[in-house]
Amino acid sequence: MKEIKVKIDTDFIKLDSLLKLAGVVVTGGQAKLYVQNGDILYNGEVCTMRGKKVYKGDVVMVGRDDPTIQITIE
Repeated sequence: MKEIKVKIDTDFIKLDSLLKLAGVVVTGGQAKLYVQNGDILYNGEVCTMRGKKVYKGDVVMVGRDDPTIQITIE
């Protein structure tokens, strides 16, 4: 599994923006598809809200059944 660490200077970042910042997707439309398809785990739970607020210390995984990317917020 590939691990990506993302540093943010704000209290939170929205999930779709995080996916773009981490380089997982190029566009918001791609992020929307990942989220709508249930391919994103937020702290171990499937997340279908692309505007979900992600805070420092949270873990986002891409791939529901076999996660391939783990994004950690610092």
